[in-house]
Amino acid sequence: MAISYAVGVNSPTNLWQLIQNYTESTESTFVANIPTFVVQAEQRIYNSVQLPAARKNVTANCTANNKYLTLPADWLAAFSVAVIEPVTNAQSYLINKDVSFIRSSYPDPDTAAAPVHYALFDNDTFILGPTPDQSYGIEMHYFGYPDSITTAGTTWLGTNFETVLLYGSLREAYLYLKGEQDITAYYEQKYQEGLALLKNLAEGKEMRDSYRSGNPRIGMMGS
Repeated sequence: MAISYAVGVNSPTNLWQLIQNYTESTESTFVANIPTFVVQAEQRIYNSVQLPAARKNVTANCTANNKYLTLPADWLAAFSVAVIEPVTNAQSYLINKDVSFIRSSYPDPDTAAAPVHYALFDNDTFILGPTPDQSYGIEMHYFGYPDSITTAGTTWLGTNFETVLLYGSLREAYLYLKGEQDITAYYEQKYQEGLALLKNLAEGKEMRDSYRSGNPRIGMMGS
């Protein structure tokens, strides 16, 4: 089976067609499931590499005498949570703890002050400690899945790193088809190669600049 390098994975139409071409399947149930294969691949990528597109920021407000704070609907994990002082707008970053720490450190919910700690209470809520004594602005910097190419039409991943998205989707599609193991392994290998390049960009080059870190240097033989 000849497999050529693919280009143009920058829209659902292009990606859908490439997946059908590579798998040589146009069966209606398979085609209907292509968006699922793509979403599975996207989620696998976003959980493997820290991409800026998956870093989100929202502001909210906690209210006086209410120790609970509702999370954004697309929240998956926290990077940081800051409380904003209402007069000066100064930010103080809260310290992440678990619920038992909050409960034991602030046993009386009526003892209110500016929050210092936060913990994940359930899937939808943070618990703050101590209970806020007034309304504070809250800035949440968190991890959440970016919009999928299946709904957004174009994405950074599809436009800039098409190979990893294509081969990740092909791997999921071929597993669905219960295809030959050597072809599945090939798609996985190509996916891992693309993922390594993406990881180098996202967690290497995008996390540094020349002013602070200097230009990357490659050691010379014998030095």
